Amino acid sequence: MQKYVAFLRGINVGGHHKLPMADLKILFAKLGFRNTITLLNSGNVVFEASEQDTKKLEAVIGENLEKRFGFPVPTIVRTSAFITKLIAKNPFAEIEVTKDIRLYITFLKEDIDPDIQLPWTSSDTSYQILEKIEQTVVSVLDISVTKTPKAMEAFEKFYGKDVTTRNWNTINKIKAKLDS
Repeated sequence: MQKYVAFLRGINVGGHHKLPMADLKILFAKLGFRNTITLLNSGNVVFEASEQDTKKLEAVIGENLEKRFGFPVPTIVRTSAFITKLIAKNPFAEIEVTKDIRLYITFLKEDIDPDIQLPWTSSDTSYQILEKIEQTVVSVLDISVTKTPKAMEAFEKFYGKDVTTRNWNTINKIKAKLDS
């Protein structure tokens, strides 16, 4: 068995696509996954599986979530080894964090390499895409200049919408669950 993290997109947001974490854990157990832990209410699931192909895991989880809950749940799976590598790399080490700075990790479903030079900065300097690590993009938003939707518009222009984003604090909490 290997540890994984499933990142579910668009659940429990603004009263839409409600997906109770207790039901999610039951479904993961029925799929044969072990030691399932949910984190926050936004679709972060740590689990163990014998399957080693993350694309197969994404398909199985996504199909079963839609069947069980009646709406599509885009799912991206990463190995615990990748999350550990990401944390160890500390991609935000050079960023001065203030109350207005948001640190984001965006997981791409497909490996997309847009024609942009990284690091990239928006014209108003509020949003930076620092780097891409495998199918994962590291970015920083200064909310004193603009809010997330404008940044996401820029991001989607380069990488599309088949992604899911978490803040760096959430990634660190996930890592703690992987280690427990």
